[in-house]
Amino acid sequence: MLTRVSPGEAAYQHGTDYAVIEHSGSGDVTAGVTPVDVPADGGVGDAGCQAEDFAGFPRGNIALVQRGTCNFVVKADHARAAGASAVVIYNRPGQGGLVRPSLEAPRTLPAVFVTREVGADLLDAAREETPRLRIRTDSRYVRHRSSNIIADTRWGRPDRVVVVGAHLDSVPGGAGVNDNGTGVAAVLAVAQKIHKLGSKQIRNRVRFAFWGAEEEGLRGSRAYVKSLPAAQRSKIALNLNFDMLGSVNGVRGVYDGDGSTGSNGAKPPPGSGAIEKTFRDYYARRRLPLVETEFSGRSDYGPFIEAGIPAGGLFSGAEMKKTPEEAKLFGGRAGEPYDPCYHQGCDTIGNVHWKLLDTHVDGVAFAVQRFAGSTLPVNGEVRGRARSLGTGPGSFAWVGDRRAR
Repeated sequence: MLTRVSPGEAAYQHGTDYAVIEHSGSGDVTAGVTPVDVPADGGVGDAGCQAEDFAGFPRGNIALVQRGTCNFVVKADHARAAGASAVVIYNRPGQGGLVRPSLEAPRTLPAVFVTREVGADLLDAAREETPRLRIRTDSRYVRHRSSNIIADTRWGRPDRVVVVGAHLDSVPGGAGVNDNGTGVAAVLAVAQKIHKLGSKQIRNRVRFAFWGAEEEGLRGSRAYVKSLPAAQRSKIALNLNFDMLGSVNGVRGVYDGDGSTGSNGAKPPPGSGAIEKTFRDYYARRRLPLVETEFSGRSDYGPFIEAGIPAGGLFSGAEMKKTPEEAKLFGGRAGEPYDPCYHQGCDTIGNVHWKLLDTHVDGVAFAVQRFAGSTLPVNGEVRGRARSLGTGPGSFAWVGDRRAR
């Protein structure tokens, strides 16, 4: 339950105005609302990503924090450490609707996500006086087992592995066809045909990974990366991730591996820019438009980039809204979500842009074939020397080049 006690009473609707964040704590809190590090008008900002954002926070109040830059769990943990009784995270400017984010593991702090409109109303009220909210959450946790499915090519160097992944699961309320049946279908199609390249073209081992429990906090991919001894982890040359490739109002998007947009919530490991360029060059030759999409660690490539492994991939968009410029490039409706059925029951077979999916699958196949033959543009010589010197995957400076062999 989420209600505004003052100024004026308002009962917010679950599933329309707010959603309880996965792994939220349980509680019944009535308290004043304190905005935290509010970004400038229209800005994304990094509210709540640093502990100092909560300097002077009134203990016992409810923290109101804008979404953006860092993971939800970082914001929630900083709020709890500052003495907040609950946390409300609201959507960024220009982003409508709700998401159901995760705190990755059970927390004690009640946590809800609200629409941009609800967040803006609370911010407006806070300029005059301290709004008061009542938040009641009742969370129960049940343990379930999940599995990853992993298969390697017969050929290719085992010390230079290209991991190609997509997640198998959906959210409890989602039918899961676009998110992420499309990504799974693309990876599976390539896995079924890759043997036709033969041993001469598969010079590097290709590992196809179908991840479990992505929607529960990247649990499958995180467990996989964590389970690898350092020697095995260093053999992974790069990770390609494909999550949502057929959004009905979508775009042809490539992860911003070189950081050129300045909007990433994560720092791309060296070599990620060369992966981005591989996709860019391919679609440029086909004269198909491409846009950069945020490289935030939000999907299963996240644990790989945390380990310093170069990563990249394609993405057609989720709950965020299509811009007028993107509508000119790709068609569709500006101001509407890329996927209007994101994390909903209507994410069925009718929720797929088949032509967009087809061109995305072409890009998946091209990149896998290219990196099965050579990862030199991504890894170069420097990464190999860094490994032999024991300096770790994050210490080398190689950022890829335009060579390929």
